[in-house]
Amino acid sequence: MKNGLIYHGSNVEVSNPKILISGFYKDFGFGFYCTRFEKQAQRWALSRKNGSVISVYEYTEDSDLNILRFDSMTEEWLDFVLACRCGVEHSYDIVEGPMADDQIWDYVEDYASGIISREAFWVLAKFKHPTNQIVFTTENALKTITYKNHYLL
Repeated sequence: MKNGLIYHGSNVEVSNPKILISGFYKDFGFGFYCTRFEKQAQRWALSRKNGSVISVYEYTEDSDLNILRFDSMTEEWLDFVLACRCGVEHSYDIVEGPMADDQIWDYVEDYASGIISREAFWVLAKFKHPTNQIVFTTENALKTITYKNHYLL
């Protein structure tokens, strides 16, 4: 990811991001999730109850951090998402790449349980619009983002 603005969609302003360890596993593991796509952050925010807020940050990459990027859905991306969704931890400070939304996750589960082949997964997994997610998994990773402002939808 290049330096620039990133967005977080929620039901509250998040001026001091924190690493969140929730009760379920996400695509890239636990952490603070953002996106480079403002419209995607808006979709995230609109899916929340009790308000829709977009928090905006400036990201400045730190080459000393352990960063993993997936430019597109690849075999490696699929294996990584499957491992993270199954609770396997990783050592990356920041992970960026496409997201497996609910429909894509259904295909991942079908692949993992042997209902569909890997080839069938790729046929089914084509997105109609690009997606992006960035997870900051360590305190050092959070130091690369600076809160700018927020707005309500």
